[in-house]
Amino acid sequence: MADRQNTYTVTVHGSTIGDDHQDVDSPSRVQQALVDFVMDFHLDNVFVYRDQIRENVLVKQYYCDIDIAHLISYDEELAHKLSQEPADIIPLFEAALKTCTQRIVYPSQRDIKLPEHQLLLHSGASELSIRDLTAANVSHLVRIPGIIIGASTLSSKSTALAIRCRNCQHEAVLPVSGGFAGVSLPRTCSALRAEGDNSEKCPLDPYYVMHERCQFIDQQVLKMQEAPDQVPVGELPRHIMISADRYLANRVVPGARCTVMGIFSIYQAKGSKRSGGGAVAIRNPYIRAVGVHADVDHTAKGSATFTEEEEQEFLEMSRRPDIYQVFAECIAPSIYGNKDIKKAIACLLMGGSKKILPDGMKLRGDINVLLLGDPGTAKSQLLKFVEKVAPISVYTSGKGSSAAGLTASVQRDHNTREFYLEGGAMVLADGGVVCIDEFDKMRDEDRVAIHEAMEQQTISIAKAGITTILNSRTSVLAAANPIFGRYDDMKTPGENIDFQTTILSRFDMIFIVRDEHDRNRDENLAKHVMGIAMGGRGIEETVQAEIPIDKMKRYVTYCRQKCAPRLSPEAAEKLSSHFVSIRRQVHASEMNANQRSSIPITVRQLEAIIRITESLAKISLSPVADESHVDEAIRLFLASTMDAVNHGEGQASKELMDEVNKLEEELRRRMPIGWQVNLSTLKREMVDGKGYSEQALGRALHVMAARETIRWRHGGSVVFRSSA
Repeated sequence: MADRQNTYTVTVHGSTIGDDHQDVDSPSRVQQALVDFVMDFHLDNVFVYRDQIRENVLVKQYYCDIDIAHLISYDEELAHKLSQEPADIIPLFEAALKTCTQRIVYPSQRDIKLPEHQLLLHSGASELSIRDLTAANVSHLVRIPGIIIGASTLSSKSTALAIRCRNCQHEAVLPVSGGFAGVSLPRTCSALRAEGDNSEKCPLDPYYVMHERCQFIDQQVLKMQEAPDQVPVGELPRHIMISADRYLANRVVPGARCTVMGIFSIYQAKGSKRSGGGAVAIRNPYIRAVGVHADVDHTAKGSATFTEEEEQEFLEMSRRPDIYQVFAECIAPSIYGNKDIKKAIACLLMGGSKKILPDGMKLRGDINVLLLGDPGTAKSQLLKFVEKVAPISVYTSGKGSSAAGLTASVQRDHNTREFYLEGGAMVLADGGVVCIDEFDKMRDEDRVAIHEAMEQQTISIAKAGITTILNSRTSVLAAANPIFGRYDDMKTPGENIDFQTTILSRFDMIFIVRDEHDRNRDENLAKHVMGIAMGGRGIEETVQAEIPIDKMKRYVTYCRQKCAPRLSPEAAEKLSSHFVSIRRQVHASEMNANQRSSIPITVRQLEAIIRITESLAKISLSPVADESHVDEAIRLFLASTMDAVNHGEGQASKELMDEVNKLEEELRRRMPIGWQVNLSTLKREMVDGKGYSEQALGRALHVMAARETIRWRHGGSVVFRSSA
């Protein structure tokens, strides 16, 4: 009965007849409390919201961004009301903001007409994931983190419809609520007729809309999906529509990670065929945004704030002389050996320093690593571990990834029939790591799609009339097998690796992971595997407890955020002279072997060593990369890419190369252009008849095929001479 009694409450010059507490919920009382909050709230003698409103209004921005924590500390009951009944309180709050602007900015001008204000909210309160939204949350305030996968163009949504009767010209204004909610025109004319007015009644549906007199605001529809790392295994990521209007429109782009605060609302889908017209009470959920906060730093997933204790702990960690060794050993401790690969992965997680040159050109800071090798060498396990440790990461397998899935696809909206972009793995992992397993099983045209993403760190799209460029500032960690499944020592790297030099030059470090037979190593490996199988402790796991995964993740985030090392002059000098000597060495080996190296050493590789040097300095939070970092970076580079270049050079002795050259001449004489010969016939003639080794014949044919002098036919059983 309390609300019935409110009817009789009348205010007479400041005194209220009836009890005060019964009137406490009236809109005017709530609005007054909100005005008091905006006017009175201060932190350390600074009136936060007064100053904010003054600054915004003077630049013609009529909004105020309010922290809910401040409202809770000022008036807890009011804050509770706001979170439980936002649809009722927010309009009051916006009216209160208007009143405050009047008082703060235009105190003397009473009759000035101010535009509508918008209330934006943010909060540090607990977040709900999209899959935790239930019917209990409907029409409450919720805070949801996620990644924007689609954003529509701006449309105009009317806030007040001006309507006129066709018959008697009666005019009225219909208010329209925000979000996706529609409005229906009244069926009958509501004009009041005077007594004795005998004119006939207006017919049904007499009203039409006068568009030029309506009031409009900007509205944008966003599509938000759960962040890939928060989706439970085996589940599809859920998504939800978000309606953002006025100052919240055009805040975020697809691929941005953000936290949306809004009212969890429902709307009825128009003309939904699936509902069959019978499901009247079924509604679709969406969120009416009242605050959109993009994570400014992509490397810090919204939790970029570190407590003082944490910072202190990280600084102490970085001062340890052996931090680099310990950090590398903590990477996948359950995997035996592979120390250099683990060190390379530590560098990949940290990344170098990104540089923007004065002319606007960008040099990437992310490090790309390729693991190429025999099956059973735990390549995929390393990738899985990196996915767990990297602050932002996406794991994908080459066979199941298309070019569109890795970069971006153009989708069509079911309702509006408009095209929109949906980001793929490289866009979703912006600021993190993409782990691509089975890299060699990808189709060539799909692999080419990530060339641009790996070097320029952008993805440009020109499909269905959409031309745009998306960011993909991401490191790539790829794992692949050689052509024959296993690495063949008798063949050069070029014959083992089926990749084009264009993609290989984009990898900063290329590791050839061999499964070598060595009794001592095999015994240790077997002990390690047994130890893990029996009690979860391998022989190398003494450091297991040193840095837990969660702390590693936070430390990586901290280093990436706080540290961007630069080279010292001595280090730069050492690097440049070393690069020249590496180029000379590669040139000499190419001249010896009489063919170009399949793994190119270009200026990109010099940049790679610079990035590795910077990442090593970053692990110890040192602002300058010195010569000790350069030495380790060069050692890593020699142990990875240079080792891969020189692989097989030992076997390719001078005698063998001379034999190959002679054989090549012989084959050219034996096969005129346009002829074809069975491989078995060639073997019989050259190996049995003329005494050449089978290895030399295979090498000579490979070299000729690489130069496109010959072509293979019938699955490699017939050799066809195609050109000179």
